[in-house]
Amino acid sequence: MAQVTVTLDANLAIDVMMLSGTRNPQDAVELVLRDYLARGRRTGTRTGEAADGDRLTAERPAAQEG
Repeated sequence: MAQVTVTLDANLAIDVMMLSGTRNPQDAVELVLRDYLARGRRTGTRTGEAADGDRLTAERPAAQEG
């Protein structure tokens, strides 16, 4: 897997470490990013994708009288 180096503010890194409960800033940021991506996938699964918009129509079926 490719490695990427990102520069962060020290206070931001410390906050992320405290929230994630890790002692290594790299591990903390990785955990936060993985959680963010997982939440996005769960949300997409629950709400549908943009391509699912064609299944929704503005027209309502006519009410049956009887």
